[in-house]
This record gives sequence, C-alpha cells and structure tokens, in this order.
Amino acid sequence: MSQLSINTTQNVTINFNTASVGSRILAYLLDILIIFAYYIVIYLIIGKLLDAAKLLDNLDRWTEIGIHSIIALPALFYALVQESLLEGQTVGKKLMKIKVIKIDGYQAGFGDYLIRWLFRIVEVTGIFGIVGLISLMVTKKTQRLGDITAGTAVISLKNDISIDHTILKDISNSYVPVYPLVIKLTDNDVRIIKETYDAAYKSADFNMIQKLQDKIETVTGIKSVSQGPLAFVDTVLADYNYYTQNM
Repeated sequence: MSQLSINTTQNVTINFNTASVGSRILAYLLDILIIFAYYIVIYLIIGKLLDAAKLLDNLDRWTEIGIHSIIALPALFYALVQESLLEGQTVGKKLMKIKVIKIDGYQAGFGDYLIRWLFRIVEVTGIFGIVGLISLMVTKKTQRLGDITAGTAVISLKNDISIDHTILKDISNSYVPVYPLVIKLTDNDVRIIKETYDAAYKSADFNMIQKLQDKIETVTGIKSVSQGPLAFVDTVLADYNYYTQNM
C-alpha cells in the first residue's frame, strides 16, 4: 500500500493511503458476484413469467436477443451508476472500504466515473483483465489506465489517514495567514470544525467538508480563495493557530 500525497496551494500536504491491488480485486469479485446473482434471479423470474404465459417455447431469435439485451443493461452500467450515486463506491468497494477520488483531493464527478467505466472494456473485461492488473501493479498510485486518464485514484478507508493539521503544532515563522477573519471563531468553534473535518476526511466525505466550508464562510464572512474545501478548512485551522499564537 502506497500513499497519495496532495499538495494544496497553501502548501498543506494531505496523505491518503491508496487501496491495495488485493482489495481492489476483491471488491471487483464481490461486484461480479452481485451481478451473477442478479442474472440468476432475473432469469428465474422471467422464465417463470414466460412459462406461465405459454410464451417460453414460442420466442423468435430477435425477441430472445432483445430480452437478453434489456437484462444485460443493469449489469453493463453497474459500476458507472453505482459509483455516480454512491460517490465513488460500488457495493464491492463499500464492503472493502475503498473509494474513488480525484488525485487533486476533489470529489470525483460523473465525467470521471464515465472515463473509468469506458476504460473497463480494455482493462477489466475477460482476457483484457491482465491489462488493468499490470497497470495496478506498476503505477505508484495503484492506478489502472482509466484512473490515469480520469485523474483519479482509489483510496483505502480502513486505516487511519495521516494529515498535517498545523492547529496541533507550532506554525513556522515563514507562515503567511490567508484569512484574517478566522479571529471571529472561538476555541470551541475550531474544536468542532476540526473534529467534524477529521471524521469527514477519514471517510472521504467530501460533501460534508463542502458543507463545513459553507458554514465557516457564513459564520465568519470569509470568501474562499483556496484550491478546494480540503485546502480551505486546513488553511482556516492553520490561520487560527497562527493568530492565536501571535495575539
């Protein structure tokens, strides 16, 4: 397992643990198992319905192809739909506690999931699976070709994630604060911000971090000039530490 380091515009370093090759393979196999179970259930149901309607032995070839195609659609779009709805996870990824994120620390979007899904055709399906496996093994961030193209990586949510929270240590003499309005916050406010941020960061809950940014901006009147919600909250914590140390 390697680390994915993100350097924000405020020189804050954020480290994620990338998902191991083994955990990604297991997540994929779990998803395949779910798809296989789906096929069994659907074909049993449709078979019984057609048999009850006395149509099972009277289907022409094109009708059979149509039925098979319709049944295959949910399986075909399984990964794309689930990652889009579950913010970077499928059921298999959830069970293995791994998640897709952008390598710049942002929440991946539909376009990113679409690119990853399109590349599955040449990386994951059938004998082409060796392509994706080799890519996972040789890339530093454990990325397959779809990840590299989309600018994404898959991180692990199992282990403690390390992050350089400057609120917990001395600010360097060269540090330049960005948001003077952080002085409107109290120690209790900052404690709540930090605890909320730590919990959201550990689970890669980018929506919660965005909500935290919105709340901080509303309460303090700060307007973010940071690279994103992660960088914004880190900078707010660092700035608060800076000002309280120098008051």
